Amino acid sequence: MIPPPRQRRVAGLRRLCACLLLFAFGAGARANSLVVGQPAPSITLTTLDGQHISSADLRGKVVILTFWATWCEPCREELPLLSRYARQHATQGLVVLGFSLDSPEQLGKVRAVADTLSFPVGLLGDPHVAGYGRIWHLPVSFVIDRRGLLVDDGWKDRQPAWTSARLARVIDPLLPRRP
Repeated sequence: MIPPPRQRRVAGLRRLCACLLLFAFGAGARANSLVVGQPAPSITLTTLDGQHISSADLRGKVVILTFWATWCEPCREELPLLSRYARQHATQGLVVLGFSLDSPEQLGKVRAVADTLSFPVGLLGDPHVAGYGRIWHLPVSFVIDRRGLLVDDGWKDRQPAWTSARLARVIDPLLPRRP
């Protein structure tokens, strides 16, 4: 027996809502599976000049993974600050890896921004990042300590922009003290 049209529409809407909820909570679950204090998922940056830099190979360094795009105004404001900080603390073992969410068609714009930065940049290619979930808001960053443990989860902080104060609070304690 075929249900009346109204019942079919209601059933269809319920299925659609269930799918949307599964999608929303599924994406969040992947991102929420990151646990501060636990090993950070490994991720590899393929730089604009074709080098491959794996976060797993950076054990012994403090690593900031930053996700950004040229069309993201808060990103464009944050990147120069992060670049200066990375340059100032490189000798203390700080490494920043910049993942652009721009499309390959925007490569010229990405290169123009990357040329002003002190850290390597690459195109992400896919906003779904194994272990980190779907990168759905920008800018977002994750911090990995020298032991490879996640120490700052960008998903938890809805105001992810780096400031001098936030860098000092989150990153400075991970770096060796200067004499």
